[in-house]
Amino acid sequence: MNEGETTMLLEVIATTLSDAVLAEQYGADRIELITGISEGGLTPSLGLIEKVRDSVSIPVRVMVRPHARSFYYDKDDIETMARDIQHIAYIGGLAIVMGMLGQEGSIDEESLQRLLHVAKDLEVTFHRAFDEVRDQFEALEILTRYPQITDILTSGAQTTAPRGAERIAALEQRTSGRTISILAGSGLTVEGISNFIQQTGVHRVHFGSAIREDGDALKPIDPLRFQAVRNLLDQRKGD
Repeated sequence: MNEGETTMLLEVIATTLSDAVLAEQYGADRIELITGISEGGLTPSLGLIEKVRDSVSIPVRVMVRPHARSFYYDKDDIETMARDIQHIAYIGGLAIVMGMLGQEGSIDEESLQRLLHVAKDLEVTFHRAFDEVRDQFEALEILTRYPQITDILTSGAQTTAPRGAERIAALEQRTSGRTISILAGSGLTVEGISNFIQQTGVHRVHFGSAIREDGDALKPIDPLRFQAVRNLLDQRKGD
């Protein structure tokens, strides 16, 4: 965790304006704004980005991902991402979510540097492309070189974060006192969140399907599920 960080951060996926407004209303600390939730998240429209930024006061991080084929991007993909980042920066008051890999399973550092340069002072989450690198500890050291990158969203290289709890705990230990934090996500549940936090020591969690009606990613946010998560996290403040 970041040095001095003692409270729990709850990041919530929003795919619509109503999602974003409800997320703020029910206690989200931050929004990840995406489209294509079933594909793991794609870049949302400029209209949606503007409406969300105008409608909520909590931080918003916007997905920059041009397609769901893979996390390998050719030069045209990177150019598309650069233009999307320019538009997001122009809107103002936002941060971004992105990630890119080389074909050999390492971080595509050349493309990362280019897009960070375009992003200028925007904060960045490196998304779950991190779960497909060949060596997560090596990748963590690379990402730590870039102060703009404040979060790494990960399930610990497993299909869900609870299955990756041991790895997430190790990654969390490696970030202690640094400017980068582990953001645990994928497969977290209301029922299991307290035990997961105790296992891993994470202070940032990311929720999508679990706080929606019937646990369905394509359904609206369920206020009761959402409030249950928020209450459980609030009970852990200062742990």
